[in-house]
Amino acid sequence: MKKRFVAFLTTLSCAAALFAQEAEAAGAAASAGAMKYLAAAIAVGLACIAGGMAVGKIGAAAMGAMSENPELSGKALPFVGLAEGICLWGMLVGVLILFK
Repeated sequence: MKKRFVAFLTTLSCAAALFAQEAEAAGAAASAGAMKYLAAAIAVGLACIAGGMAVGKIGAAAMGAMSENPELSGKALPFVGLAEGICLWGMLVGVLILFK
């Protein structure tokens, strides 16, 4: 899983570098707008990937703990909500990038 994630990030950074080179050739004014959309997409995408990984691990651990002791459900579910908040913060950063 980690190898695939590292490969994905490497591919994404290579694509961003190629995109930056093409944008530089197209002109500085056009590249600023295009880089804004690329930065917002990277912010939202990475936040959602990280949030999904966190929810998967925390949710599995919470379900395992609740299967042994059902009284832990109220204590475990807020941690899942905190992990989902990572995605919301990524979306907020993306919106702030777009409307700046």
